[in-house]
Amino acid sequence: MPNASAAGSEVASLELFKVPPRWLFLKVTTADGVEGWGEPVVEGRADSVAAAVKELSEYVVGLPANRIEDLWQVLYRGGFYRGGPVLMSAIAGIDQALWDVKGKRLGVPVYELLGGPVREKMKVYCWVGGDRPEGVAAAAQEKVEAGYQAIKMNATAEMAWIDTPAAADNAVQRAAAVREAVGDEVGIGIDFHGRVRRGMAKQLVRKLEPYDPMFVEEPVLAENNDFLPILQQQTSIPIATGERMFSRWDFKEVFEDRSVDIIQPDLSHAGGISEVKKIAGMAEAYDVALAPHCPLGPISFAAALQVDFTSLNAFIQETSLNIHYNEGADLLDYLANPEVFDFADGFVERPTDPGLGIEIDEEIVRAKAEDGHDWKNPIWRTNDGSIAEW
Repeated sequence: MPNASAAGSEVASLELFKVPPRWLFLKVTTADGVEGWGEPVVEGRADSVAAAVKELSEYVVGLPANRIEDLWQVLYRGGFYRGGPVLMSAIAGIDQALWDVKGKRLGVPVYELLGGPVREKMKVYCWVGGDRPEGVAAAAQEKVEAGYQAIKMNATAEMAWIDTPAAADNAVQRAAAVREAVGDEVGIGIDFHGRVRRGMAKQLVRKLEPYDPMFVEEPVLAENNDFLPILQQQTSIPIATGERMFSRWDFKEVFEDRSVDIIQPDLSHAGGISEVKKIAGMAEAYDVALAPHCPLGPISFAAALQVDFTSLNAFIQETSLNIHYNEGADLLDYLANPEVFDFADGFVERPTDPGLGIEIDEEIVRAKAEDGHDWKNPIWRTNDGSIAEW
């Protein structure tokens, strides 16, 4: 293994903090005291990812922190079994933290190390409603009045494999109410959340077309992506997917079969900054837009923005600010510089501080970690008692 390029730049320690509402933070410290932060977590499986990070740490501690690509390849290829949400999320958090270290050591934002910015501000969208999409029209109007130019809502609650016309119409009526409330200048993302099977997806997408959604997200589960080319031929609505796809190899097929218009890799699930930047480049070659998934914390959001500012095909960024999951803590609570995420007219300005551009308030992190969390997604069942997709 090559020596460090500068004395003291070896990774000295990795420390994990499980903090509310449902996040896991990672602090990487080098021998000479440079600190970087990452967010390795799978929602509802924080302890599993924490165990994976601890297991992977032996491949990182004592090695040069500046060799990010080599370390990524070791973490990925060093195990005979690879990929999947837990391992790729563990790699993602380590990768984010190493980029944060490198940017801070060199005194520049991470995007400068990825080729420099292609834009000065990034459009963002926020969530309205909760797991079950109630009261979304009024909530959407409030967000637009607050300055957002785009919102996202869940399409449905529980849905049977083949459900009733009323169930489909209820979903469409909610979308219609949101469109009426916000007008035609506002983007409306409609998240199927993998709750809908192909038989119902065909009906819903057709019925939603008059309301011009910005996209439909995860119209079917990622394991059923082979249905997307068929759906693509049946609708003019842009199709988005990718939050449950974890590497460039997972995305290969949807690029090759031309089945998606927007990809949504998650910076805390899909291998971190190193991997999502590569996925973004693949997407650009297929004329596919990038909209990173991010219902998580400030570190994940900061990492996503670093990729957004270097990717021409990034058109919008999800933010978790005030999302319904954020009980007990929110996006800005862990930052010493919360102003970095100030939104103006639906955009966030390009950050200029080194590394990920955020300053984590470690005192608050340590205090909140004493409370921790045990967040799990709900278990839903249909009216016949069988389990439903959440």
